[in-house]
Amino acid sequence: MHRFAIFGLGLLSIVGVSGTASAADLAARPYTKAPALASVYDWSGFYIGLNGGGGSAHGCWDLTSVAGVAIAPAAREGCNTGTGALAGGQIGYRWQSANWVFGLEAQGDWADLKGTNASLTAFIPYNNQTKVEAIGLFTGQIGYAWNNVLVYLKGGAAVTDNKYSSYFPVGNIFAAAGVPWNSASDTRWGGTVGAGLEFGFAPNWSVALEYDHLFMDKPNVTFPATAIAVGRADNIGQSVDIGTIRLNYRFGGPVVAKY
Repeated sequence: MHRFAIFGLGLLSIVGVSGTASAADLAARPYTKAPALASVYDWSGFYIGLNGGGGSAHGCWDLTSVAGVAIAPAAREGCNTGTGALAGGQIGYRWQSANWVFGLEAQGDWADLKGTNASLTAFIPYNNQTKVEAIGLFTGQIGYAWNNVLVYLKGGAAVTDNKYSSYFPVGNIFAAAGVPWNSASDTRWGGTVGAGLEFGFAPNWSVALEYDHLFMDKPNVTFPATAIAVGRADNIGQSVDIGTIRLNYRFGGPVVAKY
């Protein structure tokens, strides 16, 4: 009986050691790390901003009448290209669906794009000058966003405010050099297309580079008679190219964090 007790205790010891060894041989449960949070920039909301840059305006003058007498075909007076600075602001609204961003925007800029050419029809040499003094854009946008980087196209209506004048480059008995003796102005409408690249550097702030081309109407501009000149009219064409740096503040939600 004593022998059986000793044998049983020995058997239990063997089984216990074997069980401990088997438990030690089991592999540890793998640890799965929770996915990291990703910050997603949200372009939705109203925004307002400032812009500044430069541009060029190209125009050609075709004389269509002198003292009320029509000229057919019109006589080409010449073309000029005016360059200069512009500055202003914009206001708009954007909404985002997945990576696609859509928007509407109004932009207004003061401008100083001035160009001059010598008239090819003058008996006494004089210059014609075109000056674009203001630009407005009313556009729709479509873009694609990679988080806080947005590439977009835009298009819509454009308006320019212009002044036209004629002056003698050299003084004579009629007028001093550089003093306009004939002038007119107009506000004209046309279309615009453009593209931009915008970078969100803070939850509600972004900076952009943008280029726009304006293709404007070609109206008949009437110059009234003055003390030294009869009235005349010119068809004056116009196209404008502008490049701006833009700073926007958006009244939308914060950056969204998601898995």
